[in-house]
Amino acid sequence: MPHHHFYESELEDIRRKLVLMGEKCIDLVRLSFQALEQNDLSIAQRVLGMDDEIDELELHIDNESVRYLSLRAPVATDVRMLTVCMKGCHDLERVGDEASSIAKRVRRLARQGRPIGDLAGIPQMTEMVIGILRKSIDSFVNESYDEALSLPEIDRKVDDLNRSNYDILMSRSADDSKYVPIGIELIFISKSLERIGDHAVNIGEEVAYLIKAKNISHTDLVRRAPTRS
Repeated sequence: MPHHHFYESELEDIRRKLVLMGEKCIDLVRLSFQALEQNDLSIAQRVLGMDDEIDELELHIDNESVRYLSLRAPVATDVRMLTVCMKGCHDLERVGDEASSIAKRVRRLARQGRPIGDLAGIPQMTEMVIGILRKSIDSFVNESYDEALSLPEIDRKVDDLNRSNYDILMSRSADDSKYVPIGIELIFISKSLERIGDHAVNIGEEVAYLIKAKNISHTDLVRRAPTRS
């Protein structure tokens, strides 16, 4: 298929954009936590500005993928790759939304005008979620099946932390009615982090599907090869 290599660079561009989007999402999650930890509104504002870049990348990946699918009559492996890029970019766009949502809650917390105090399991949760996101992007770049499938296990710990955050923050709110507005914002921030973990797991599943399909079709070719002579 001589046309194939000619369009390889277009496919490569779509893949690169997805990876770039992933990197930006990791930065956003890290920054949204910094905004919370340092009670810094300028960082929160930066997160909201960067989320627009993520939306733009999603639009680009979507449009280019659809264009490629409709114009190029791509081979099955390319169709799978493009499907993963399209689904993956939707998940990453949701990650950007959740980071924005955290940034907005940081702004609301700042308006309370009182110290937030201890963040329960949120710092540890942020580290874990960034780790899962990083692994999901790496599994895509390295086409690593094992890495892609290792994500749900880490995500279960994230879910556990979210539950314990809820319990801790609720009981603090029960003990001190003045704490309630802070507790509520932190509960929602924890929930956003939990959702980010879920989106990273989705990406891992997409990547696993891509690699498995590729390997299955490869073994098919190997089995059929001798009969062609």
